[in-house]
Amino acid sequence: MNGAGKELLGIPGILGIDHIGIAVADLDSAITYYQTHFGAQLIHRETNEGQRVHEAMVKVGNSVLQLLAPSDSSSTIAKFLESKGAGVQQIAYTVTDLTAACEAARTLGMRVLYDDAQRGTAGSRVNFLHPKDCGGVLVELVEAKK
Repeated sequence: MNGAGKELLGIPGILGIDHIGIAVADLDSAITYYQTHFGAQLIHRETNEGQRVHEAMVKVGNSVLQLLAPSDSSSTIAKFLESKGAGVQQIAYTVTDLTAACEAARTLGMRVLYDDAQRGTAGSRVNFLHPKDCGGVLVELVEAKK
């Protein structure tokens, strides 16, 4: 039950899967691989200094993958690659209101990794839910840039 006496049934405003994040050691090689093997189309590329990653969004059919390569050895992606190797790093859901989604996640007992929203791809607002509270999966919540 939430504070208003109503049962909270999940995080509100989830529209669907935004993308699947994949940690890679070399961004250019990964883009080429996905283009060659899966017909991926590069739809966006940038460096996110705040998260210390080089990233590319590629479209495969109707789905989007986010390829993430570390921009320095202290980044979360560098640590992920060191401990687990290349592979699926996170699943991201599009939400209508990131603040409300994070509040609901906290009410549900989930750890939200940042107190405030972070800058995501193409100016989106993002935050993350701890994998131990999400069945072992790092969950990213994404509110598109308005």
